[in-house]
Amino acid sequence: MPDIHNNSFSNQLIHETSPYLLQHAHNPVNWYPWGVEALIKAGEEDKVILVSIGYSACHWCHVMERESFEDLATAAIMNEHFINIKIDREERPDLDHIYMDAVQAIAGSGGWPLNVFLTPDAKPFFGGTYFPPVKAFNRSSFSEVLQGVASAWKERKHEILAQAENLTDHIKKSGSFTDQLKLDGIDQEDYLSEKNAEEMYESIIKTADTEWGGFGKAPKFPQTFSIQYLLQYHHFTHNQAALKQALLSINKMLEGGIYDHVGGGLARYSTDDEWLAPHFEKMLYDNALLLLVLFDAFQISKDVKYKKAINKTIDFVLKEWRDAEGGFYAALDADSEGVEGKYYVWDKSEIENLLGEDADLFCEFFNVSAQGNWEHKNILRILNPIEVFTNEKMLAVEDFEKKINSCLHKLSTARINRVKPALDDKIILGWNALMLKALAKAAIVLDDKFYLQHAIDNYNCIINRLVVDATTGEMFHTVKNGKAKFNAFLDDYAFFTDACIQLYEATFDVVYLDRARMVCSFVCEHFSDDEKLFFYFTHARQQDVIVRKKEVYDGAIPSGNAVMAGNLLKLSIIFDKPEWGERANKMLKAIAPAVIKYPGSFGIWASLLLQQQKGVHEIAITGPAALSMAMELSANYFIPNKIIMASTTDQSNLPMLKAKQSGNSTYIYVCRNYVCNSPVKTVQDLLKIIS
Repeated sequence: MPDIHNNSFSNQLIHETSPYLLQHAHNPVNWYPWGVEALIKAGEEDKVILVSIGYSACHWCHVMERESFEDLATAAIMNEHFINIKIDREERPDLDHIYMDAVQAIAGSGGWPLNVFLTPDAKPFFGGTYFPPVKAFNRSSFSEVLQGVASAWKERKHEILAQAENLTDHIKKSGSFTDQLKLDGIDQEDYLSEKNAEEMYESIIKTADTEWGGFGKAPKFPQTFSIQYLLQYHHFTHNQAALKQALLSINKMLEGGIYDHVGGGLARYSTDDEWLAPHFEKMLYDNALLLLVLFDAFQISKDVKYKKAINKTIDFVLKEWRDAEGGFYAALDADSEGVEGKYYVWDKSEIENLLGEDADLFCEFFNVSAQGNWEHKNILRILNPIEVFTNEKMLAVEDFEKKINSCLHKLSTARINRVKPALDDKIILGWNALMLKALAKAAIVLDDKFYLQHAIDNYNCIINRLVVDATTGEMFHTVKNGKAKFNAFLDDYAFFTDACIQLYEATFDVVYLDRARMVCSFVCEHFSDDEKLFFYFTHARQQDVIVRKKEVYDGAIPSGNAVMAGNLLKLSIIFDKPEWGERANKMLKAIAPAVIKYPGSFGIWASLLLQQQKGVHEIAITGPAALSMAMELSANYFIPNKIIMASTTDQSNLPMLKAKQSGNSTYIYVCRNYVCNSPVKTVQDLLKIIS
């Protein structure tokens, strides 16, 4: 039998740039990328399309490849009966959303790898996630599934076509969600009431794990949007339980195995309630979103451990994911040498050899034992916070931290010699925009010019490599090896607009606001639904999807619709475009019943509702010290419902700054709907007004 890994086989994926697709380029399966060639071939040959969707860092995707897609007998069945298409879900999230909806309707759950069978005109009729190579776990073997579908297509094609039509209609109707959002017991007219804000808080706190932090049971995801809501709710109401649960959640993640204590960076989720054993893949977006709640926690608590976590996380991102032009790569794999987590776990004997006399203290602090804490190995985690541990041992915190950091550096140096997890080195616009926002925020909160320069470099990278048309703002979704591909999706544009607004607050350079306005206008023109209310996920010109979906849930990443609502609210004030603000408030009103009922699934929306209920502080600062005063305010004070603009001259044409004279003095204006208080001269006076 030929060695599958020696390139004895090649298929149509060899011309792709996606690391995930290239992983399958030498399978004996005759894979095609999604595109005209494969779809035409399916029609001409009247064959079922098998679409298999995954991503490069997906552990179970690798498992199914080894068990089925590298198996000659299985590949022979696939090649004889199907047109086989591989999709990288990170390149084509639109297709992933559509066919994930189909599989969830069929099987009641979804995940990756996602394997779905389509008619020749790309309509789904059957599918599932991982299929084993032999019958197991109450699942048919993959070869049995393939044979069953092939037989059904041959013998009962009319039934399959009818089923595909019904399922496609279901997917289309699920995209028309506004009628479904009118839930009983929610007064849509009073959607900005304090009662609703409290109800969202109560709903989130009911699911809180008050021992280990986070929300719900394993598998546990970071759910940073719920943490963000609790921090903002505390800010507005002084509710201490909200603050306690938010900080507990952050602390337990930073202390747990989900955070890489040696190299920095957060893994995608924990497989247990205690944050011990992660699914070891690391994604750019997770680390950007972690940073955004760390900034809030640091500003509220002033606890230096959050600043240290910010620095360590950004250092990891810059070291592992930054390319030469300032872009950021997508992910690191969960596996190395075919074993999940092998790069990250330790034997106690190995640590003892590396650390010598410091090993005992280190192992006690990080829960390392001879028998291991996970599959006979050790994942570093902290069970007693450093203040508690040092107090029990009667050690000086500062000296202990120096020792631990020295030990971690030794482990990091030793780990370099291990085989690293594979890197997914494509640059995704939306994920880069999330990190751009995080870097701009880091520059503000930590007053760090180094982080600011990296933010500007990333912005320039995006503009230079992902802009299709400089006059309209149209953009690509991803770039790799100098080749930009795919029309950008709603998330890409929404997150980039948001990042540009944040970058303005870090620089007060209006070029970033002008870019935000351009991109926002482009989205309104090309992504709006028929009611001019919500936004489709795909561009109006896109022709290769069976339905245009509207995504509203805040899942692993924010909903593009939620972020666009926030963008419209801010830009409507910045540029005095009331129609954008009216649209955003209509979006909030329409979706409010679902958000109030299920805030854990609509975390970004929930925070927007809370901010709108409290009202937006329009802060304009003019005069010689305007920039430094604005930086002082943004760096030191947590004010989530503010828009801040600053100019050292009286010549600005921006509506919020226009006609606000300062002369030789610096004045701060606080306004609501362009109605301003008398100007004040100090940040402390400003704080008195907005409190």
